Amino acid sequence: MYDVIIIGGGLGYSAAIVLSKAGKKVALIEKNIKHIGGTCLHNGCIPSKNLLHRAKTLLELKENVFDANVRLNIEKLNEKINNQVKKNTNAVLTQLKAAKVEIIEGEGYVTDKGVEVNGKIIKSEYIIIATGSHPRIPKGIEYDGKKIITSNEALKFEKIPDEISIYGSGAIGIEMAGFFAAAGSRVNLIFRHEKLSRKYPDVIDEKLKTQLKNIGVNLMPNSPISNAAVKNSKVVCNINGKKFETPYLLVASGREANTNVIKTDKIEIDKGIVVDDYFETTVKNIYAIGDVNAKLMLAHAARAQALNVADQILGKKEKLNLNNIPKFIYSIPLGYANVGTEGSKTAEFPLSYLGISGSSFGDELGVVRIYADDENFITGADIFAPNAEELIGIIVTALEAELDIETFRKATFPHPTYSEAIDRALRRFR
Repeated sequence: MYDVIIIGGGLGYSAAIVLSKAGKKVALIEKNIKHIGGTCLHNGCIPSKNLLHRAKTLLELKENVFDANVRLNIEKLNEKINNQVKKNTNAVLTQLKAAKVEIIEGEGYVTDKGVEVNGKIIKSEYIIIATGSHPRIPKGIEYDGKKIITSNEALKFEKIPDEISIYGSGAIGIEMAGFFAAAGSRVNLIFRHEKLSRKYPDVIDEKLKTQLKNIGVNLMPNSPISNAAVKNSKVVCNINGKKFETPYLLVASGREANTNVIKTDKIEIDKGIVVDDYFETTVKNIYAIGDVNAKLMLAHAARAQALNVADQILGKKEKLNLNNIPKFIYSIPLGYANVGTEGSKTAEFPLSYLGISGSSFGDELGVVRIYADDENFITGADIFAPNAEELIGIIVTALEAELDIETFRKATFPHPTYSEAIDRALRRFR
C-alpha cells in the first residue's frame, strides 16, 4: 500500500520528489525508464530549443556586417542534443532515487480495483495521472513516420531537407518553420484559416506573418488538407480540391491527451481527463495533471499543476490560476509570449523606439502590449521581442503580486535592455 501512485514519468516526477521528501511512500510508474522526464525533455522543449537557438544565430549571421558564410552541422548538433538529453535524464533519475521514490517500469492503468501495472494491482490513498499527450494526426492524413512526420521525427533529421511543408500554425508549426528556414530549407507553412491562430491578437498575428515571410517561409493560408499520402517518394496532398506535392509533410496540428490510462467508467473523459479547479477527477483523491487533462498543454503548466496537487496532498489546498501561467512561441528572431487577459485599458510600446541593436533581424517588428482593468490593476500582456519568453516572467510576477500601474512603474529596468519597453509601455497608460 502506497500513499501516492503517480502514473507517468514526465513532469509528474516533480510531485513524486516533493511528496517522498515529505515522508510519503510514493511509487512512480513509467513505461520506459529511458524516457523519464517525458516529452519535453526527449521529444519537445529541450531538443527543439537547442535547434532554435542555433537557428536564431544563423539568422543573425546573415546580416551584412558579417563576412563568413556559416553552415549548420546538424550531425554535431544532434550529438550535442543527445548528450544533453542523456545528462538531464540521469539527473532526473538521480533526484528520484535520492528522494527514495520507488520507480516501477511498466504501463499503469487506473481500474476500479486500484492501479494495474505489470499484471498486478497496487493500491494507494492518492493517484496522480500524468501520462501526457501525443501528436494529433488529422483524419485523411496517412502518417508513416518517414515522409509524413510529426515533430518527433523532425527533431531527429540527420540531414536538413531541401524542402519541407508544415501543416499547422500553432507553436510547433511556427517554431519548426523558423528552424528549417534558417537552416536553409524551402519551407511551406500550410494552415486552415486566414489567421495563424485565433488565439493571437490581430496585431501579433500580422507581425508573426511578416516575420515568417522575412525569413523566407512561404505562407499558405486558407489551405485545409483533406487528405495526404506518400506516392512515388513524394507526399501528395489534397488542398481545396487541388493537388499539392512536397518531399516532406510535418504534421503540427496539435496534440491529444493520453487517456487510455483509464480503465474505469467512473472517471469522465472529454478532450482530456475531466478535472475540477483543483485537478481532481470525477473520483475523489484521483488527480490528472498536465497535458492529459487538456487544460493547458505546456511543460511548465504541467509542473505547476503537479506541485499544486502535491501541496494539496500535504494539506495545503490552494487554487492555481491558469490565466497567470505564461504561454510562448519560440519564433525567430523575435519570440512571442502572452500571459493573463486583455483588460479595458491597453498601453503599447514599439521596440524600435529603444534603438538597441539596429539589426535588420532584430527590433523593427517588436512590441510590448500591457493590459489593465478599470481600477488600473495589471491584467496581462503580449510581448513580441527577442527572448520574449524571458521577459514575460516580469509580467507574471506583476500578476501574482496583483500590482497596479502606479506600483509597477516604481520598478527600474536596466539600460539598454528590451525589458525597458515594459517601463515605457507602463508610462503610456493614461
